[in-house]
Amino acid sequence: MKVAVINSGSSSLKFKLFDMSSGEVLYAVLVEHIGEKNSPMKTHHDALESIDVDLSSIDVIGHRVVHGGEEFNEPTIVDDEVIRKIEELTHLAPLHNPANLEGILVSKQKAPNTTQIAVFDTAFHSKMPQVAYLYALPYEMYEKHKIRRYGFHGTSHSYLLKECALLLKKETKELNIITLHLGNGASACAIENGVSIDTSMGFTPLEGLVMGSRCGDIDPAIVLYMQRDLGFSVKKIDEVLNKKSGLLGICNSSDIRDILQRDDDKSKLAIDMMVRRVKKYIGSYMALLGRVDAIVFSGGIGENSVYIREKIMNNDLGGETPVFVIKTDEELEIARQCLSF
Repeated sequence: MKVAVINSGSSSLKFKLFDMSSGEVLYAVLVEHIGEKNSPMKTHHDALESIDVDLSSIDVIGHRVVHGGEEFNEPTIVDDEVIRKIEELTHLAPLHNPANLEGILVSKQKAPNTTQIAVFDTAFHSKMPQVAYLYALPYEMYEKHKIRRYGFHGTSHSYLLKECALLLKKETKELNIITLHLGNGASACAIENGVSIDTSMGFTPLEGLVMGSRCGDIDPAIVLYMQRDLGFSVKKIDEVLNKKSGLLGICNSSDIRDILQRDDDKSKLAIDMMVRRVKKYIGSYMALLGRVDAIVFSGGIGENSVYIREKIMNNDLGGETPVFVIKTDEELEIARQCLSF
């Protein structure tokens, strides 16, 4: 069976075509700079048109959708009602869901008779207990407005769990592990008996670890101070927290490869801040889980930087706990989930 996966981001589109009987990647392409100035790719429709594959000849097309809210907690066949609900969730992921939805709409136009399935980043975390996903805000904020922790990078954490189980020769339901997806966007996940029980990203992908340009955890009163005392608009605050903070905010670069080659104090500080935050999450998740069968590193930084991994795991953090580096494959995980129900 041939399964295509369309991962339609805000300014990029990843496409992979799998032969699921063999696991072979038949075709793969990454289209970047969609909608940017001087780019020939103005829309995701343009990007899909550039892909040399007849979508109508494929058995199943899987789509990554970042935010499924509380509505979607498993792979879902896309119909008009599902499209409407994804659109309604746009306010929870304004940078991602519209792009995901555009990929779906173009794909359905080009292959109207092909089964199309949405796989949601938030779904893997949907079994978190209420004590983990609620914020200590008035309960009506959750009841009326669905303000809660959702978590993201779910397809990556799910893939890492399964691959770790293969390495340890155990069933996923037997495992307590900590997975670390460390890239320009980064998140940690505590997995107990194969289920996500806590994760560092929250209501949005802004919470948690220090990232390339996102601040991660901060005192929420800072936002009030920026608005009230500094006169920042909501748009300006959003830009600062999401696009001008993190590693970029500290040392003027969000590229870990560039930062590691520098020898200045701010670059060293940025690395130390990122590492310290990861260690804090690992420590807290070890306390929650009690028994930890493995710690798994993935993502561009987690997979490729020995230096960062060693800084995180120094002082015998984790003791005798096995530490694995696993190259994540979100598109393969989406393809597998498309056939799992």
